[in-house]
Amino acid sequence: MPPARTGTRTPRKRKPFRPLPDPCLQRLLGGDSAAAFLRQFWQKEALLVRAAVPDFTDVLRRSDLFALAARDDVESRLVHRIGRRWTLAHGPFPARALNALPERDWSLLVQGVNLHVPAGDALLRRFSFIPYARLDDLMVSYAAPGGGVGPHLDAYDVFLLQGTGRRRWRYGRQADNTLRRGAPLKLLRRFMPTHDDVLQPGDMLYLPPEYAHDGVALDPCTTYSIGFKAPGATELAIAFLDYLRDEIALPGRYTDPDLAPTSEPARVDSTMLRKARQMLRAVRWNEKTIARFMGTWLSEPKPTVIFNAPDAPFGAAAFRRAGERDGVDLDACSQLLYDDTMVFINGREFEWPLGSRKAIARLGNERRLAHDDMAKINAVTAALLHDWYRDGYLHLGA
Repeated sequence: MPPARTGTRTPRKRKPFRPLPDPCLQRLLGGDSAAAFLRQFWQKEALLVRAAVPDFTDVLRRSDLFALAARDDVESRLVHRIGRRWTLAHGPFPARALNALPERDWSLLVQGVNLHVPAGDALLRRFSFIPYARLDDLMVSYAAPGGGVGPHLDAYDVFLLQGTGRRRWRYGRQADNTLRRGAPLKLLRRFMPTHDDVLQPGDMLYLPPEYAHDGVALDPCTTYSIGFKAPGATELAIAFLDYLRDEIALPGRYTDPDLAPTSEPARVDSTMLRKARQMLRAVRWNEKTIARFMGTWLSEPKPTVIFNAPDAPFGAAAFRRAGERDGVDLDACSQLLYDDTMVFINGREFEWPLGSRKAIARLGNERRLAHDDMAKINAVTAALLHDWYRDGYLHLGA
């Protein structure tokens, strides 16, 4: 796969990642351990947690969210309900247009806030008891009273954390998933909720995939949606075939020295089909191919992501000295994954460098290496980290 793009995005300083202490994680999950939550609720049942994050405050102001929605490198949507009619528009949206919206019945949704706001990234990492290969992004929605996106289903798990204001959620499993015809959104034609709850700041609702739900703002409110990757089988197959395209190098070329005259020139004859089958049977893959594909695909940045390579990067020796003093942090947009044989970062793959497992695993899991960790790495690992630093995938700590 090609290297991730680089550009002029300004890297944001981030707080060191630290897993939630057990009591905080249990509070987030309604008193359960992560193992108990996954066993009882994950992809099975909804869970409402009151005061999941006590004294929770928004990670960005309304004006900051509007500013993100005005950028062409940020995915945003505006949903407006007028009576029974819905409209959907895609950003970027000029701030003046958002400030001119009516007082009711609209919702602004901004994807990938964790890539641009350090506090948003820290909020997303609260859910690191789920593998990063499944954790997707933080979407923030701001809604005027009456605003929402209508009754719908999601194909993935989602945690809905309430920020400022109140939102009423009606939700439940239902057998009839018929969609409303002609609507710009995938709205359920018949919505039959079994639960009806109002969320206050710090409350959180977990919903498994295919759980019907509808959230309506009672006040001007902000909701934080922690979403997860759940590729469809067709999507996965298409991506895998695209990956194989770069891997295939079959010898030979179609030949037919025994070609005979034909009276049906428009016919694709059986001999040609037989030879094509023989050629295509040479396409092979194995478990290692699939593992390499999954690592590169799952770590591939979103199309809007760019990395800010340093204008005047330190040389290898100076980089190591600075790292031993200040540590290094993964860029907020970087995804570092690994398996038993390979390391993957931002769609690129590397064999484990000799003697690097402990340091690179820690960088992937904790998203930073402290100065004392940097002091212990060997020259091979230091060279690899220096390459990633030059690509903008990681930054020297403050």
